[in-house]
Amino acid sequence: MDQRGQAHFGSSDPHTAGFIDRLGLESAPVVFDDIPGEPDTATFDAALAAARAARPDLVVGLGGGSVMDVAKLVAALWDGDQSLEDVAGPNRVAGRRSALAQIATTAGTGSEAGIRALITDPGKGAKIAVESPHLIADLAILDPELTYSVPPAVTAATGVDAMAHCVEAFTSKRAHPVIDGYARMGIELVGRYLARAVADGTDTEAREGMMLASFYGGICLGPVNTAAGHALAYPLGTLLNLPHGLANAVIFPHVLAFNEGAAPAKTAEIVAALGLGARVAKDGLEAAARGFCAGLGIEMRLSALGAQEDQLARFAQDAHAIRRLMDNNPRDMSQDEVLAIYRAAF
Repeated sequence: MDQRGQAHFGSSDPHTAGFIDRLGLESAPVVFDDIPGEPDTATFDAALAAARAARPDLVVGLGGGSVMDVAKLVAALWDGDQSLEDVAGPNRVAGRRSALAQIATTAGTGSEAGIRALITDPGKGAKIAVESPHLIADLAILDPELTYSVPPAVTAATGVDAMAHCVEAFTSKRAHPVIDGYARMGIELVGRYLARAVADGTDTEAREGMMLASFYGGICLGPVNTAAGHALAYPLGTLLNLPHGLANAVIFPHVLAFNEGAAPAKTAEIVAALGLGARVAKDGLEAAARGFCAGLGIEMRLSALGAQEDQLARFAQDAHAIRRLMDNNPRDMSQDEVLAIYRAAF
């Protein structure tokens, strides 16, 4: 508590906990930093218990998307009687009394700008998705210096995740002209700055550009959301334990090419923004997009990332069942077509 009786609760991971002293809070926050890359229900329950002991007026999420998702849900649920199961789905959160500040330390998820939070249910091998305007932050801070230490591989994968948010919203059945503007800006920023940020983590201009791209992608997630690309990525996180950005990068070229016929004009815009025109003309869209990701140092083969061929059918079954995303895709995708994409990525 500080002199005004305010308590602060900080959500972070072990690495980003080192940044907490830089926040300049008048009193030291209670810090919960036991958050893995794919937080599950046990992690959330522990964070919630820590927050209830602290009784915070302010919850701060300091980290990547997983940390910020936990912070959102803790801020909304610590002082009420709703459980995670009660609020799963859209618009079920009753409210939020604690202030919420989000401080991103990666440029990928855009969670600092979004109204959704995802927690893995290990029993079901699936993610619990919560969507509510009560999860939007009161304050979002984008400081490129906080991303200097992000390794090149993580910079690359999270950057493709930011791009995928923009691309999937841009080509969605639910696309909206206002959100299209944010998506266009985000894709163009990725095309301009992602390779630079991977090559030199202290390139401030590139880091700023990528943080804005991620933020714009987070805005896209609110009213429009993602589509088949993220649906296919989720089983790779829950069943194969791949980091979310990496899973999206592996899937991205295949879904982009699959959807081209349903959104040709917008796909052409994406190709131009990423500077892939010459590659597409020579090798085709899928190969060009895969080369873009591989050129960032991303391993693009599921077989090299620990997947077994006999797992692919389960991945396809689970992905096809995520209708909240699959139904947004501009082109209908059967379970057999989902399986074909996993095989092509294998």
